Parts: sequence; C-alpha cells; structure tokens
Amino acid sequence: MDTTASLARAITWASSKQSYLTARLLADRDLVDDCLRAYAYFRWADDMIDIHLQTSDDQATFIVRQQALIESLYRGERPADLCPQEDMLADLVVHDRRPHSGLQSFIRNFMTVIAFDANRRGQVVGRRELSAYMTCLGTAVMDGLLYFIGNRHSYPRTPDRTQAVIGAHLTHMLRDMREDLLAGFINIPAEDIAFYGISLDHAEEEAFRQWVLRQVEEAKRCFREGQAYIESLDMLRAKLAGVWYCARFECILAAIQRDGYRLRQEYPERRCWQTWARMVWLGIAVTVKHVAGRIRQTLPHLDPRAALASRSNIPTFPLQ
Repeated sequence: MDTTASLARAITWASSKQSYLTARLLADRDLVDDCLRAYAYFRWADDMIDIHLQTSDDQATFIVRQQALIESLYRGERPADLCPQEDMLADLVVHDRRPHSGLQSFIRNFMTVIAFDANRRGQVVGRRELSAYMTCLGTAVMDGLLYFIGNRHSYPRTPDRTQAVIGAHLTHMLRDMREDLLAGFINIPAEDIAFYGISLDHAEEEAFRQWVLRQVEEAKRCFREGQAYIESLDMLRAKLAGVWYCARFECILAAIQRDGYRLRQEYPERRCWQTWARMVWLGIAVTVKHVAGRIRQTLPHLDPRAALASRSNIPTFPLQ
C-alpha cells in the first residue's frame, strides 16, 4: 500500500469525517488519494502552527521550511530529509497535472493563509488584511475543490466563485472565537473593535453581540451568493460537495442566532445526527433537481399537447 496515501487517509479520517467522505465519494477516482493528501498535509501544517510549535521562532522556521519545500518540489527537486507528512506534499506535487493548475493555486494560497496565521498571533490586524486573508483562503479552497472534482471540466470563474468559502470562514471564526482569543488569534478587525467599542475579554457584552450579529448577516449573504454559483455548476459531484460544505456551517449560524448572538465554547450541532440527516436530504434533493434539469435540457421544448401531436400526427390548437 502507498505509504503517504495510507497516512493521508488516517489523518483525514481522524480530523474530519466529512472531508474524508467528500474525497472518497466525490473526487475523481484517480485523484482520491491526492485529495486526501492535500487535506492531510495542511491539517498537519495547521496543527503544527496552532498546537505543537509554541514559540514564534519555531513557527517562523517551520513556515520558511515548508515554503522552500514547495518551491523545490515545483522545480522538480525532492529533498531527501522529508518527514512522512512532507512526503505527502511531495507525492501530491509530483502528481500535479499541468502548470498553473488549481492544485498549485491551492497549495500556494493555503500556505500563505497558514503563514498569515503564524505571524499574527497576539496582534490586532486591520480589515484589509483580514479581507485579503479570506480571499486567499476562498481561492485556495475553490481551486482545490474544482481540481479534485471534475479535473478536466471547465468551471466558470465569476466573482461569486469564492463566496461560499468566505461565508464558511466567517462562520468558522465565530465558532472558534472564544478558543482563538485564548490562543492569541484576534479575528476582529481593528476598525470594528474601535467602531463597536468591543472589549475582547467580554464576549457577553452588547457591543460584542452586535458585531457578531453583523458577521452572521455577512456570512449568510456570502452563502446566498456562493450557493447561486454552486447551483449554476453543471457537474453534480461539484454541486454536492459545495452544498454539503455550506450545510456544515449553516447549522452553526442557526445556533448562534438561537443563542442571541452569544458565542459558545463548543458547537456540537455540526456533529449531531440531525446535521448528518439534513446533509443526506440535501444530497437527495440536489441530485433529483440536477437530474431533472438535465432531462429537461435533452427534451424538445414542447408543451404536452404538442408532444402528443408529434407522436400521433394530430394537429394542435392554442391553449385557451
């Protein structure tokens, strides 16, 4: 068995059952292992920054090494001193199918996201920086998703392409807000802290809750625009991946609203059976709608009596 594929499966299954199932069920058959390698490598890299490396010097050294590794691999050079997790990245790059691919965009943009996180611990950053960070993340996720699902398919590159991912990230930041603040990650722009009069130590205060309300509204707007893009896709597997991705976070938005915009430490809703049941139902509904749409595209645009007449040679009359 391929060593890096086996490691990738183990990491992904332990970290995210949804990501594992998405890769196994929806990715192109010959790209399933690479999809798992991509998730597992960046899961490991993110955990190194967030959990295992405690000093800024260690984090900086790690980021520099990973960035240099990416450059070496895309030059066709594979260093000999790689750890097993870095071997996953090496195998992933070796399998990259074309220059300037969605995979390369995913890898480079996601590493930029992780570097940003590593460098901002304990700092308040501005709205422009956080917006660029989310744009980079949105580009990474969508380019990666559409590389692994329908690799040879041509997807539209419209402005709403990344909106669902940005909505998901806004929700993700709300979900982890209390934990992130304790760890030194401040996901509230400096301008918003000043405008709302937010105290980072008092998440129960009205000012904080008003900011959360605005973030929920913005996330919902992003989901609406992003789902319009997903709905426009003509590949069912990509639609399913997008719908399931959104559903995972929309249940958290609903929980935040029910709580009166007071953020909790934990949101078990994303793992409860009701969420999984909703995702199954969404999968069925999206599939039926997609198949029905394809059938309509292949049939002549005739009203029922015209279709009957075409089979029986009976003249038709206008409907009254």
